[in-house]
Amino acid sequence: MIDLSKCNQVHCIGIGGIGLSAIAEIFLNRGKTVTGSDMKESDITDHLISKGAIIFLGHREKNVEGADLVIYSAAVSTDNPELRRARELNIPTVTRAQALGALMREYDNSIAISGTHGKTTTTSMVSLILKNAEKDPTILVGGTLEELGGNVAVGKSDYFVTEACEYMDSFLSLAPKIEIILNIDSDHLDYFKDIDHIASSFEKFTSLVPNDKGMIVAYDANPFVHSVIQGKPGVVTFGLSDQCKYYAEDISWSAEGRPGFKVYCEGKILGEVQMAIPGEYNVLNALAAFACTHELGVEAGVIIKTLESYTGTDRRFDIIGITEKGVQIIDDYAHHPTEICATLSAAVKVPHNRLWVCFQPHTYTRTRALFEQFVDAFEQTDCLILAEIYAAREKNIYKISSALLAEEIKKKHPTKEVHFFKTFDEITNFVYENAEKGDVVITMGAGDIYKVGEAVLAKDF
Repeated sequence: MIDLSKCNQVHCIGIGGIGLSAIAEIFLNRGKTVTGSDMKESDITDHLISKGAIIFLGHREKNVEGADLVIYSAAVSTDNPELRRARELNIPTVTRAQALGALMREYDNSIAISGTHGKTTTTSMVSLILKNAEKDPTILVGGTLEELGGNVAVGKSDYFVTEACEYMDSFLSLAPKIEIILNIDSDHLDYFKDIDHIASSFEKFTSLVPNDKGMIVAYDANPFVHSVIQGKPGVVTFGLSDQCKYYAEDISWSAEGRPGFKVYCEGKILGEVQMAIPGEYNVLNALAAFACTHELGVEAGVIIKTLESYTGTDRRFDIIGITEKGVQIIDDYAHHPTEICATLSAAVKVPHNRLWVCFQPHTYTRTRALFEQFVDAFEQTDCLILAEIYAAREKNIYKISSALLAEEIKKKHPTKEVHFFKTFDEITNFVYENAEKGDVVITMGAGDIYKVGEAVLAKDF
C-alpha cells in the first residue's frame, strides 16, 4: 500500500489526460512537487503548469529522475521509457486507479459512482449537491463541469467524490465507503469476455464497501445490478417502482422536453423536481444522486434546488447553437447503443421538424461486438450520417467500418435515410446545405465528431 505522506515528488506519465490531471492537481494542492509528461500541449497541461506543475513534452527516461512516486495512465504501455526507467531505479510505480484508491483511503466519506452509463452526470450531481450543502467535498469528474471551472475541486472535508470506471477492472483498485451502481450493460468487450464477466467485476466492486459503515445505492431494476447486490449490507435502492426506497412518480415533460417528477422515500413524498436537462435516464441519474446525498443527511430542499439548476457537463446533450437558417445543433457523448437510444428518446421530446444524427462509432472492438445493436439503435432518427470509426487506442484488425454499418442499417431499415461520408468536411457541407429551419442536428460519439457541429455553425460567419 502506498504511503502518500512519504511522496514529496510525484511524476505523472500521461498527465494531460482528464483522469490523471485531476490526481496531479490534488497533489499540487497538497504542496507536492509534481512533474509529468505528455505527447502534446493542451488546455489541461497549461492549467497544471499555471498551478506549478513541471511538464515535459515527449517521454524520456530522465523525466522520472528525483521522483518518489510514478503514476501512469491506462494509455501507457509497459515499454514506455519513463515507466521502464522508474522500475529500474526502484521508484514505486502505480496506475492512476491505484493512486486514486490511496487518496480515497484518507477520507471517511469516499463516494464512487459506477455504471456502464451516466457516471459523469451523476458524479456531477452528487458533487454539486454536497458542495451546495456546504460539505466542501474533494471532487473528480470525468468531464468539464462549469461550476468547478474544470473537472476537479479540492475540498477540506472528509467527503471525496469520484467516478469509478469498470474498464480493465480499474475500479477494483479504489477504496469507497459508499458506492452508486447506476446500471450494468455490455461494453468494453475488448477487455471483458461477456456480460457475465462484467457483472462479476461489479460484484467484486461491491465487496470493497465495508460491512459496518458502508452503503451501496443501486438501481436494482437492472437485472445484473439486482444480482450483484444480493446479500450485501447497507443497500439503498432507487428507481421508478415503489418497491425501491427512493422512487419517482408522475413524470411529466415540459414544452422543451425536460422532465419533472415527484420524489418519494419509503412512500413519503420528499418534493418535486423540474429538471433543466432532458431524458428519462437523467431522472434515474438524479434519483441516484438524491438517494445518496439524502442518506448522508442533506436536506431535500438543497438537493432539489441543486438538481433543478444543474445544466449538465461538457458533451452531455450540449446545445451548441442555432444556425442562421434556424437549425439547432446539439452535441452528445453517447457511443453505446443503450446510450444512443436513451439520448434519442430525449431528443424526440425536443420540438423539431426533422431529427438528424451525425454519429461517429468509437473503437473497432465496440463496433464489432455490438454491431447488431448499432444497426437498430437509430430508429428514432429521420436522417443518419455515419463518420468513419474513431480508432482511439486500437488498430483495425477486424476489417470493420462505418461503411459496412451504413449498408446493414439500409438493408434492415430500407425506409431510413442513411449516409456515410469519409471526411468531416463532407458531413459538414451536407448538413449545412440540407438541414432546414426547425431541424435538430445531433453530433454523437466519444471521439471528435463535435467538430462537425462547430464547423456547421462556423459556416455562417
